Amino acid sequence: MKIIPFLFLILFAFSSQQCSPKKQVKKIKVGSSKEKKSATLKKELQEVIETPWDSLTKKNVTAFFTEYGKQHKESMVVIKTDFGAIKIRLFADVPVHRANFLFLVQQTYFDTTVIYRVAKNFVIQGGNSDETYTREQRTLYGNYLLASEFKAHRKHKYGALAAARQWENNPDKLSSPFEFYLVHNRKGAHHLNDEHTVFGEVISGFDTMDKISEVKVGVDEWPVDDIKMTIEVLD
Repeated sequence: MKIIPFLFLILFAFSSQQCSPKKQVKKIKVGSSKEKKSATLKKELQEVIETPWDSLTKKNVTAFFTEYGKQHKESMVVIKTDFGAIKIRLFADVPVHRANFLFLVQQTYFDTTVIYRVAKNFVIQGGNSDETYTREQRTLYGNYLLASEFKAHRKHKYGALAAARQWENNPDKLSSPFEFYLVHNRKGAHHLNDEHTVFGEVISGFDTMDKISEVKVGVDEWPVDDIKMTIEVLD
């Protein structure tokens, strides 16, 4: 089934709810009675400082994934398709994007998504579908975005893994947490440097990318036949 088209690297809007991993961190005291502000400020501080990752919300995205990343050190994942596997290394120096990707992989979010855009000699993009489960998961995890984590040495080289994002009305270049792309141009896609956060790289499976790049697509670059995938953590 073909998913609803949209412009390149434009994320969908998501409604906001909470997700509750089991493990909680030790509470941190906000301060002495003299240092306490208004009841409203105390509540906001408690939400972000005392429980930074036991419930994901728009307000605590960075705190949530910073703590989640400390609990999950894995850096290798594999994308499996009918065309073969693509092994990817996630970068430690973009901790929020790494942790977000791991979180979604470990929650099996990607397992009902598809590779929905194959731009010849450019990128292969995935992370969404029109499956009911996919829509439910996006709703469950809420309408959150990721702050950009640009690094001078993280370029859009051949095989780079980067986060999709909305281009319009997004001056801070916030990333979509759900959708990603792989650079398939041998020369890279360096016009996207410092526009999208690069958070990983392909280390094997370039032949799989080549096979995917050869599929028949429509004028909107969506594959005529769905390219389903699953993603697993390797270590």
